[in-house]
Amino acid sequence: MLTIAHLIIPSPFILAPLAGYTDLPFRQLCHEHGAGLCVSEMISCHGLCYRQRKTFEMLASSDKERPVSFQIFGADPHIMGEAAAILSSYQPDLIDINMGCPAKKVTKRGAGAALMANPSLAEEIILNVVKRSTVPVTVKIRAGVSSNELNGIEFARMTEAAGASAVTVHGRTWTQGFTGTSDTTIISRIKQTVSIPVIGNGDILSYQDGMAMLSQTGCDGVMIGRGALGNPWVFRESGKPLDLQSILQGVLRHMELIEQHLNIEHTLGVVKNHIGRYFKNLQGSAQLRKAVYDSPSFSSLKDTLQNLASSTIKK
Repeated sequence: MLTIAHLIIPSPFILAPLAGYTDLPFRQLCHEHGAGLCVSEMISCHGLCYRQRKTFEMLASSDKERPVSFQIFGADPHIMGEAAAILSSYQPDLIDINMGCPAKKVTKRGAGAALMANPSLAEEIILNVVKRSTVPVTVKIRAGVSSNELNGIEFARMTEAAGASAVTVHGRTWTQGFTGTSDTTIISRIKQTVSIPVIGNGDILSYQDGMAMLSQTGCDGVMIGRGALGNPWVFRESGKPLDLQSILQGVLRHMELIEQHLNIEHTLGVVKNHIGRYFKNLQGSAQLRKAVYDSPSFSSLKDTLQNLASSTIKK
């Protein structure tokens, strides 16, 4: 169990925000497999304030996925505050501020991990978001700017003072991106420094990895990102099934949720990216993935998967 402000989260295992992946169907699926909290894809504060249709489509939610957190990013304190007010009207359980994304398209505008190098601006953003939000605000950060500027501890202390209700720490620096290994010692040190909940992130590819991080760092929760792709079972101790039939049942449930919540033909590429990942490292995975990516439509992909599931049962 994990408590953030007044919110009681049933499991300390959290689905990370993943651009292009953590849409409503995937979040709901991960909740069904044991995730205590799921975080949306990064949402542009400008997209919200300028009322862009595609941005507002990202706010689709359901009571079945609660508790849910929506994450915003940007580098303008006023616009971030406005975005928090807009988000609050959609009544998420939490609002998260991204100060950890290393992607150039984000950092070149001063947002994401670039804010680790500008603590005073980051503080102003948090203060504005907290002021305009009607729900608790959390912040996602990194270990620091670089190996020569490991300012994660000071930065985390600042987030708490500015009103954040929890902080998620990715154990890599901005300059590392997703290379090298995640440093759990910085997570431990931040946990010892602040009184708000600390959520550890980085290199958690299984339930066991998550439990190890909880034990080693003393953190309050763990956030799983890439390890959940094609593997919503990662939030369970039993992990991903080994047999194709069980995996296919999970895939078909994911397809059902996609069909229920998304404009399926307009998002076919996204669907294929999700579904293809389920078959990674399986025997005959190349052939299985080819069948997924060669499907010309959602309905043909669904038929392919259902036929495969039926043939697997007969065997």
